[in-house]
Amino acid sequence: MRYENVTKAVFLERPNRFVAKVSLNGEEEIVHVKNTGRCKELLIPGCEVWLTEPESKGRKTRYDLIGVRKSTGVLFNIDSQAPNQVVKEWLMGGHMKPYSKVVPEYTFGESRIDFYMEQMLPDGQILPSLMEVKGCTLEQDGIGYFPDAPTMRGVKHLRELIRAKQEGMEAYLAFVIQMDGVEEVRANVKTHREFGEVLEEAKACGVKVLFLCCHVVPEGFDIVKVHVAK
Repeated sequence: MRYENVTKAVFLERPNRFVAKVSLNGEEEIVHVKNTGRCKELLIPGCEVWLTEPESKGRKTRYDLIGVRKSTGVLFNIDSQAPNQVVKEWLMGGHMKPYSKVVPEYTFGESRIDFYMEQMLPDGQILPSLMEVKGCTLEQDGIGYFPDAPTMRGVKHLRELIRAKQEGMEAYLAFVIQMDGVEEVRANVKTHREFGEVLEEAKACGVKVLFLCCHVVPEGFDIVKVHVAK
């Protein structure tokens, strides 16, 4: 996936989870942060950030903050909407399986799951699948962690995937790793123990956990490698 109108700036501060102050061409600018997570280890005063200018009507801010370069030199995409877009492109391109149908935002039970897919089997049967996508922007010592803030919504989605598997569907949890150099994501039990517990329950029930490794540039990112959690 790619952005248009990408610009480099310097991060100053984040007054709240929705906006940040940056220095752009020597002038202070208030920008929208496309991630409501904490990102405290990334958004440090003086760090290099990347903005995009959507040019859509009715906006309160001119720019969206989409990328941060960590002190280690690694570039992180922190756009929380981007993982679904890159996975949609990946699924539609047939890079996972030759799905005959891919439906975003599929209602299952009491939740909206990110993707519903159908695969035609050799015997003519249709195998339905569900996939929930989570973006990972928290890294420590080369390992990705999720979530970076408590997520009851994430727990609810895992329980829906367990139910789907019990009903005979294929079920996937896909972690999109929004940085280079990380190939594994672990549950951040220090932040949300219940998510880690339900994740282990889901794996035991046959929900497949995927690590989608990405190459990130200021203008966007792509899935370059896939690992299945053991």
